[in-house]
Amino acid sequence: MLEVANLSCSRGDRRLFSGVTFTVQPGGVLCVQGDNGIGKTSLLRLVCGLMSPEEGSIRWQGTDIRQWHERYVAQLIYVGHLNGLKDDLTPLENLRVSSLLAGERLPLESVGAALTAMGLDRSAHLLPTSVLSQGQKRRVALARLWSLTRPLWVLDEPFAALDAAAVDLLTRRLQAHVSAGGMVVLATHQEVDVAADCVRHLRLTG
Repeated sequence: MLEVANLSCSRGDRRLFSGVTFTVQPGGVLCVQGDNGIGKTSLLRLVCGLMSPEEGSIRWQGTDIRQWHERYVAQLIYVGHLNGLKDDLTPLENLRVSSLLAGERLPLESVGAALTAMGLDRSAHLLPTSVLSQGQKRRVALARLWSLTRPLWVLDEPFAALDAAAVDLLTRRLQAHVSAGGMVVLATHQEVDVAADCVRHLRLTG
């Protein structure tokens, strides 16, 4: 279980949010919503341990994530608002490198299967990656959800730039993940079409 209690965050001299508290149980989805610039990305980065909160705590399985950072990070997949792709690598190479950075050396077959799942089998070896459309680049980044098996997914605007077919693929993947007991924290401006009983909403208002 992920437990966040009384979290506060500032940017410069501006307080983004304070007193943010929530829990995410196995099989649960938390949708973080709010206006642009309100602090959604900062909250997700805090949850991933990429930033330290001014106040409050984040606990995973009852332990503060600062006490076992590496073990905690090994339990999550983070897909940020930026795709994090290298133009001088193919989509296949980008996905394999991101898996290595996440601590797993995956065989090429597994990486290729993940790209195929996102409809990128014809683009897997395309170089440079910069020739891909924004939607295709987003699909490459999201293919991590097919290549790695981790209980907690933290996703920043995962549906951005996706066409209807890709939205459907991602939605079905999210549903399969939570149905298997996985957890998801995501920032989004749109509704997530998964089982309503597992979805909760947190609206940041500053």
